[in-house]
Amino acid sequence: MKYHVTDMDVLDFLSYLLIDRKYSNNTVMSYDLQLYELEQFTHKPLRHLTSRDITDFLAKRKEKNQARTIAHFMTVFRSFYKFLEIEEVISKNPMDDMELPKLPRSLPKVLSKEEVELLLDVPLTNAYQYRNKAMLELMYASGLRITELISLQIHDVNLEMQTVRVFGKGSKERLVPIGDYATYYLQIYIQYYRPSMLKKKDTDILFLSSRGDQMSRQAFFKIIKQLGIEKGIKTDFSPHTLRHSFATHLLENGADLRSIQELLGHSDISTTQIYTHISNQQLQENYKKFHPHGN
Repeated sequence: MKYHVTDMDVLDFLSYLLIDRKYSNNTVMSYDLQLYELEQFTHKPLRHLTSRDITDFLAKRKEKNQARTIAHFMTVFRSFYKFLEIEEVISKNPMDDMELPKLPRSLPKVLSKEEVELLLDVPLTNAYQYRNKAMLELMYASGLRITELISLQIHDVNLEMQTVRVFGKGSKERLVPIGDYATYYLQIYIQYYRPSMLKKKDTDILFLSSRGDQMSRQAFFKIIKQLGIEKGIKTDFSPHTLRHSFATHLLENGADLRSIQELLGHSDISTTQIYTHISNQQLQENYKKFHPHGN
């Protein structure tokens, strides 16, 4: 899909809408056009815009008798800047200063431990399946964002120390433990299968595509969706769901919130606290399901 925008933050956002939120191509293209208009009007990176910049843009639209489209512009901008806020690209949301009704914060979806085990049970008969197995084990073991996962370089992995070096939002570096399972399958992939996947190319990217270069978000999404279908997993999920599942399962097993914050690379613990709500929700559901007087 070819977009009008050139702003990299917007391109990441549109990819998120298409892959993680499963918006239709037409809807994503409409978001592209709305944000392109804002980009053309301001001539600034959209992450640096203030509420005044956005207000000026909307005022121009009203002057052109486009008042009926203002509501849609505002919906798109709210969604975009909320995405930047969650991804920690911005610390202040310019839409917060505008008089708009607050959207309820929805809880992220997570896979159950049983569903994760099904997903990780990858058949291992060729190089690509060993790559997929290593990627899934690493993602669930570390809680990496999909962009962090596909951007890893081979020297970022220390198999002896069982750690991976990650460069997150704002190029913030963190060292994440990865455990025995991820280490084992990474070692097999790196030693026996990655060399044949290079296809004579010179790259340090850890996880290679069928062309011998870096995988795309879309490619990894298709891989795990197909695995989910093959395994009969009913929960609707995306790559980011594994990150949510990693954090939720840690919390359910007794990990403290500060440790989870460090592992996920959240700069603000309030971002991490969403997982306490997920655990509480699960606790209530289990109570209602299993307690004799729960209902």
